[in-house]
Amino acid sequence: MIGAFLFSAVAAVAGVGALYGLAQLFRQYRLAYSILNMLQENVGEVQMVVIVGLVLFVLAFFLLTQRMVRTIAALNRAVGQVAQGNFDAAMPPDSPDELGQLVHSLKRMTAQLKTSIAQERQAQQSRHELITSVSHDLRTPLTAMLGYLELVEHDHYRDEVELRYYVGIAFDKSQQLKRMIDQLFEFTRTSHGSLRLRPVNVNLGELLEQLAEEFMPALQSAGMHYKLVIPPDAIRALVDPDLMVRVLENLVSNAIRYGAEGKQVDLELARDGGRISIRVANYGEPIPEWELPHLFETFYRVEKSRSARTGGSGLGLAITRNIVELHGGTITAYNESGRTVFEIRLPGQS
Repeated sequence: MIGAFLFSAVAAVAGVGALYGLAQLFRQYRLAYSILNMLQENVGEVQMVVIVGLVLFVLAFFLLTQRMVRTIAALNRAVGQVAQGNFDAAMPPDSPDELGQLVHSLKRMTAQLKTSIAQERQAQQSRHELITSVSHDLRTPLTAMLGYLELVEHDHYRDEVELRYYVGIAFDKSQQLKRMIDQLFEFTRTSHGSLRLRPVNVNLGELLEQLAEEFMPALQSAGMHYKLVIPPDAIRALVDPDLMVRVLENLVSNAIRYGAEGKQVDLELARDGGRISIRVANYGEPIPEWELPHLFETFYRVEKSRSARTGGSGLGLAITRNIVELHGGTITAYNESGRTVFEIRLPGQS
């Protein structure tokens, strides 16, 4: 705008100068000379120069600002459409002047607003799914528990053996309910930043060796064994040992629970460039490829019937992902050479 004003002023001065030169040229013609003398006597030479300069200034300013006016009009229409919820409204093209910077800022603001609204809708959908899933998963063991306790309350049992059977089932269901509530609480802590890491320098090889030995009874009970692959040189990382053990325990427990027919669990540690790789693999039935990206979603289950049978809540892997991400790492799942691999990648120690 300032540039248009200055350019219009320069154009007006140049135009006045050009007209003054033409006036001097026209003085050799009697008619033109008479008209110029009349204007000079009635209006005044200075006033004539001012009027002509103003006319030229206004004309030049009008011509120079037409593009700006069209841009403002288009911008106004676009803002109106954005206000009505159309975040894909056509915006004027960018330009190097101040108005172009305003257009660019408005485009960026619209894109950020669109992203924020999409994220808010996704969050609302996630909250709705969370409430629905929690209600369903908590109601299932609670209903069973109340049913058996009702039988006991109304003396609907033949003898003490049947009574103890009913009470035992109710107790198992109450334990399952407690595990679900504990996992839900843990998921909430890891998801909303209330969990604080206490990292220390840990030898990951020794951590995996200790974990494998602790799982020996569970492995033997399932008719399985483990294979440990650790490099000779120590691999260390700054991790919260309690939380990292929680992650690995969850992965190994899943490998035993869902891969018992494969008879083996692989625990592997390696350095991959500047990152550290920890892999837990089992040789059970492969997970369908299309389900692999969803494994770490909240309440996602590969097999609903299998999860119900084994008591899975659908929160374990979501908690695992949250803890790994708190450490600045990533976790993925993939099928490889007849086995299902869960791989954790952590930042290497500098």
